[in-house]
Amino acid sequence: KTVPETLAATGGGLGGATIKGVDMTFDQLEKIMGKYMTRKVRKAWPERERGPGVNAKNEMVVAGLQVGNIFITVQPLLGVEGDPMRLLFERDLTPHPQYCAAYEWMRLPEEKGGAGSQAVIHLGMHGTVEWLPGQPLGNDRQSWSDEMLGSMPNVYVYAANNPSESILAKRRGYGTLVSYNVPPYGRAGLYLELANLKDLVNEYRSGEGSSGRSDLREAILGSCERTGITSDVELPTKDDEDAADLSDEEFDAWVATVSNYLVELEARLFSSGLHTLGAAPTDEELSSYLNAYFNDRMSGEEIESVIDAWHQQKETDGKQPTAPGFLSWLQNFAASFMGGNEESSLGAVVAHDATEKDLLKDEAMQIVDLLGKNVEEIDSVINVLDGGYIKPAPGGDLLRDGTSVLPTGRNIHALDPYRMPSAGAWARGERAAEEILRQHLKANDGAYPETVAVTLWGLDTIKTRGESIAIVLSLVGARPVKEGTGRTVCYELIPLNELGRPRIDVLASLSGIFRDSFANVVDLLDDMFERAAIAGESPDMNYIKKHAMELEAGGTERPAARLFSNPPGDYGSMVNEVIGNGDWGESEALGEIWKGRNAYSYGRKEGGGGTRSGTARPEVLDKLLSTTERVVQEIDSVEYGLTDIQEYYANTGALKKAAENRKELDSSTGKAKKVAVSVIEAFGGASDDSSKIPVRDVEDVLRMEYRSKFLNPKWRDAMLEQGSGGAYEVSQRMTAMVGWAATADVDNFVFDQAAERYALDEDVANKLQKSNPEAFKNIVRRLLEASGRGMWDADEETIEKLKSLYADADDLVEQVASSFG
Repeated sequence: KTVPETLAATGGGLGGATIKGVDMTFDQLEKIMGKYMTRKVRKAWPERERGPGVNAKNEMVVAGLQVGNIFITVQPLLGVEGDPMRLLFERDLTPHPQYCAAYEWMRLPEEKGGAGSQAVIHLGMHGTVEWLPGQPLGNDRQSWSDEMLGSMPNVYVYAANNPSESILAKRRGYGTLVSYNVPPYGRAGLYLELANLKDLVNEYRSGEGSSGRSDLREAILGSCERTGITSDVELPTKDDEDAADLSDEEFDAWVATVSNYLVELEARLFSSGLHTLGAAPTDEELSSYLNAYFNDRMSGEEIESVIDAWHQQKETDGKQPTAPGFLSWLQNFAASFMGGNEESSLGAVVAHDATEKDLLKDEAMQIVDLLGKNVEEIDSVINVLDGGYIKPAPGGDLLRDGTSVLPTGRNIHALDPYRMPSAGAWARGERAAEEILRQHLKANDGAYPETVAVTLWGLDTIKTRGESIAIVLSLVGARPVKEGTGRTVCYELIPLNELGRPRIDVLASLSGIFRDSFANVVDLLDDMFERAAIAGESPDMNYIKKHAMELEAGGTERPAARLFSNPPGDYGSMVNEVIGNGDWGESEALGEIWKGRNAYSYGRKEGGGGTRSGTARPEVLDKLLSTTERVVQEIDSVEYGLTDIQEYYANTGALKKAAENRKELDSSTGKAKKVAVSVIEAFGGASDDSSKIPVRDVEDVLRMEYRSKFLNPKWRDAMLEQGSGGAYEVSQRMTAMVGWAATADVDNFVFDQAAERYALDEDVANKLQKSNPEAFKNIVRRLLEASGRGMWDADEETIEKLKSLYADADDLVEQVASSFG
């Protein structure tokens, strides 16, 4: 028997599933899809380059597993990854023939040779069908999303913490959403050399006697050098000094700062493993959620008591809890918090108003109960397929948005775009802008930046209620004006004498989701920039006016255009696709791909004829990039940081590179001047009005994230436990590391330790290779690529080991592929 036949046999590994599929000719595709749409495919994908998924006979291959009445397949590749020039110049990214064949065959009735699917489940965030070219706000018959899905019901199992992109899945993918929970949280802790460094620092700070402290001083310096900590906590040495020249007082102060950094790193949160759809959380996972949510407001013992009480409540409650059972539970639970015996504790609860501890207890019980309803995720999928109603709920994450986002298994929605920024978002955004400018002035001898690029993404805008919008307004020197109903009607310019500094010009880089979902905000921002460009102010105090005048003098139309994004109905910079296939030369090309994909201006006066379409204005974008000195990016959740997904380097990193491409060469280095990136982690930090918002340089955040997650054995082991899916997540982050190294800076120790943790550790390598050979191959490939491109300075012995591992991994992947014929 062949391998597929063996696997399909009962007990053969696939539980009796059978291989099902079709080899479809182009003529057959045309018969199903119709001549109009097929003509588009023929034009975009001529016979000599039909794209992926085509066999030797030039037929489109669609295949998957048939399990009962369920057909399981992998969504086809988008199909443009191997052609970077096409990414740069192609506006209408028409899906390739095999992509079309897969969806058309699934919808085709069985009597006509198709799969006869009555519904489709897109499992996990997110696919590509809703991102295909077409109308941005609602499909027409010529939109590719409509052609692929037709009238087939689309059940979309989607991450609860991403209400932004879920809107597109509804609007263009016709999706009925069923939300799933985020993975449990873990704290990074300290490990290996970092744990040793903490011990050294504690011993140094608590020790007495100069001789012992002198030895510890050298050990601390050596450990900090090996772990790269000196990049985050710089030694206070002057140009002609080294660490040995520091006085005891200077070194003590520096060690105190190192200690604070280690405390922050140790307590940092990360997603621990992956979520299993419909699975109730374990006690350990419940504890991790509560620990992350309450931080130090509840002790571990109190959290454990809440979970125990919840189990008791489930056992005694039933649908109608008996009075004695409930009374017993309440007595025990009150005693665990109030101290003393059960009767006195119960009396305290009944007799007095709720204390803060009681309120925390109630909230914790509510969270545990809601998390226990994860099982409803599967129930909701079945309910949708049965034509049932799925309850709506706001999307978001527990840490920022509280219990309103639970339980999952709900049809999630976002917010009212006419009320942004909210009062809280305005307060935080204003303080963030002040901190961004303070740091820039400090780093640039008191000079203000003429232009700051701010990324406006749908996801962080929804989850923060418009903090990034508030940052744009604050940099420009404007504020929202609201009508009596609370809706924002305009952004008024703050007089310069009140502002007390120049108006900063802003290049607003809009994601496709933001562009489509917040058209009202786009129009209000456009109006604000238009008014700022003609304000009766000196160009020396109004950089928007200064740059608009320079563009107008050169004959450029709409010199006040500041809102740029992808072509209408299109999404993404495509830089991640180029990084993914490795088919790129110098890193400067990545910046130009970003520019080519983001040259469309949006606003009230764009598109003509009252449409929402944009206008290509590459000359305005070029001017703004040439004056950009800083880029601003918000991170909205613990789950998805800079290093976790491809979109951050593909947009923020590539935007940074596009701006640097237009800078003059520094005579001392021979390289273009660096453009700084300010990162705001909007999921934590200050919450009161007087607190400073934490704003960090991108390199600092990258090091923090790599140390707390990717290089952390605790995070690695949690992913290894997830099998193939966990190996895939590791592989994706290795690719993202190369992306960041191409567009920013990744320290050498990061690559060193990544190689040690995932490739050179024999036990880990075996687990990765066994669970997902393709993922392990990519891990080794990215390390070799980093070395080959000069991103990583590795010794020859390490490179030879990696080459040998890659050859073995490649052979294994080929064996698996050939066994399936």
